[in-house]
Amino acid sequence: MQKAIISFVIFALLGFGLGYLVFGVIMGDSSKQPQVGQTETNDEATTKEENAAATSSANEDNILNQKGCLGCHSVEALNIKGGAVGPDLSQAFVNVEGKHGKPIEEFLKEPTSAVMSGVISKSPLTDDERKQVLDLLKQASEAK
Repeated sequence: MQKAIISFVIFALLGFGLGYLVFGVIMGDSSKQPQVGQTETNDEATTKEENAAATSSANEDNILNQKGCLGCHSVEALNIKGGAVGPDLSQAFVNVEGKHGKPIEEFLKEPTSAVMSGVISKSPLTDDERKQVLDLLKQASEAK
């Protein structure tokens, strides 16, 4: 029994430590992405540059980036790129209540998931920020 308790404590500490490292790396500077060389025609390169600029602008100017949400989440419906650790938020506006048992407005105040509880407690949203997040997620749910 004592070995089981010790094993549990060790694995719990390792899990928390790994989570801290993963969130530290992901929530750090996510703008430093590896570059891959490709051969493209001028038209393809221009289109990709325009799309990248639009995505970069969308990522920089929205509340999800300002609050660090894009370290883990993307919003594909709005072409907002982010991390792949957390789920895509394109349908979060309509799906959170079914998944977490409370409306998204309440979830953003007091999340029911362990990961999001830790994130929100470290950086709670103001009423205005919560409204901005809700507006963006509602827009995403209507886009798809």
